[in-house]
Amino acid sequence: MVVVPLNQAEKEARMERQSWRPEGKNWALYAASGSLLAGGILLVTGNRRAGLITAASGTVLALLDQQDTVREWWNALPGYIDKAQDILGKVEETVAEVSQQRDRLHKILTQ
Repeated sequence: MVVVPLNQAEKEARMERQSWRPEGKNWALYAASGSLLAGGILLVTGNRRAGLITAASGTVLALLDQQDTVREWWNALPGYIDKAQDILGKVEETVAEVSQQRDRLHKILTQ
């Protein structure tokens, strides 16, 4: 006489039902990834116009899918611009000081 456990079939049925969930898939992300990949392949194969158009559409889809991230970056952008301006100002001051030192050294050496 063979004993078959009945609860194992129930577990398999539950696992099978849980594996397919269409609401959990992010189709915009898949479309953006596919467009970017296809655009890259077209660019590598020499189809510049089609590759650029396809890559641009993939980029737009990715931006539409990640609106919160784009909004955060857009809001943080002025801070980064201010930091870059501060760094460029410091570089400009340093270059001016080096130029003055070069002129002094040139005067000393030419006398």
